[in-house]
Amino acid sequence: MAPMTADQQPTADDGTLPGASLPIGGSVLQRRLGAAAIELFYAHGAMATSVREITSACGLTPGALYNHFASKEDLLYVLVRDIHIQVDDAMAVALDNAGTDPIDQLSSIVRFVVAHTAGYKKQSRFANREFTVLTGGRMQEIRAIRRRMRDRLAGVLLAGANQGAFSLTGGNDQPSAALCSGIILNMCVHISEWTLEHYQQGIADLQDRYVAMALRLAGAPAARGGRRRQAIVITQPADRSSAR
Repeated sequence: MAPMTADQQPTADDGTLPGASLPIGGSVLQRRLGAAAIELFYAHGAMATSVREITSACGLTPGALYNHFASKEDLLYVLVRDIHIQVDDAMAVALDNAGTDPIDQLSSIVRFVVAHTAGYKKQSRFANREFTVLTGGRMQEIRAIRRRMRDRLAGVLLAGANQGAFSLTGGNDQPSAALCSGIILNMCVHISEWTLEHYQQGIADLQDRYVAMALRLAGAPAARGGRRRQAIVITQPADRSSAR
């Protein structure tokens, strides 16, 4: 049987993969508005999307949005924040489940990020693109979450370097680990930018390839980097209340 192309792979965006709805802890109507907003923000950008377009997609009048969110900007912030929270929480779980081997830990994180980015393409691209629209404390909050994810991976890389599992470009030190972490995460999250529609393999194949590239970037021995691991299935952390 021929392999499924990426546009035939199950994704959360088309409803074929399970996942927590957004916003976290939102009401039914808040989640309907959130789903419509993500579709429109993904297609047109947040700045070009009107409140009327969001509510019309839900069969509601424009004023209905203000019964659930203070403004379109508030809705944008909540969605961006909650996507980042979900990814941060799930990345921490992937690391906890990987054991103590730094190579397994790096592989687990990369497999999770690739699976999320490819499986939740619209959410991922929307969150990574539209967080730049935020300002003030809201922007700082998202940057702090992104920094926490980068630092978590940098910790894995530095610990692995100290154990002899990795040989980081520039030296086995904190700056080199931070730089390598940022490169690996950017490589993974931007899968949604180059699009998957014409990729001839599945998400599991992407995971294998991205793990191999990440291990090379980290300077892992070639013999360790070539092994194939079981694909990580996307699961979302338990729902929790959302406080705007």
